[in-house]
Amino acid sequence: MSERFTKGMARNIYYGGGMFFMLLFVGLTFDTVVAIPERENRDQLTAEVAHGKALWEKNNCVGCHSLLGEGAYFAPELGNVFTRRGAGNEEAFHAYFAAWMAAQPIPVEGRRKMPQFNLTPEESRALSQFLIWTSRIDTNEWPPNNEG
Repeated sequence: MSERFTKGMARNIYYGGGMFFMLLFVGLTFDTVVAIPERENRDQLTAEVAHGKALWEKNNCVGCHSLLGEGAYFAPELGNVFTRRGAGNEEAFHAYFAAWMAAQPIPVEGRRKMPQFNLTPEESRALSQFLIWTSRIDTNEWPPNNEG
C-alpha cells in the first residue's frame, strides 16, 4: 500500500505540532508563575538589600562572579557565599565580608586578583546583606556543590 505525503498532511502536522508546543509553552509558563511565590523571598527585601544590589551593579561584580548561575565564571559563584562563609550567622558574615573586601587585592603570586573597591562600612554591610538575601532564595539546589 503506497501512501503519499500530501500538502494537507504536512499542513496538519505543522499546525497540530505548533498548537501542541504552544499549549506546552503556556502550561509551563503558568506552572512557573504559580511556583515563583513559593521560591522567592520578596517579603525580606529591605532598603539595605536594594542598596547592596545597586552596589553590585555599580561595581560590575557580575563581570567576574556569577550569582544564581548568571554572570561570569572568572571568580566564585556568590549565590551561596553566606552559607559557605557565614554559617548562618549574619553578624559573623558581615565581619568576614568587610575584612575580605578590605584585604583585596590579596598579594598571592599566581592568584586571580580582585580589585579594591574602597567600600565604606555601610556599603560593605549593604552588599553583604544583598548576598545574604540572595542566599535565601530557593534555587532548587543550585549551585550543585557547596563551593559554587
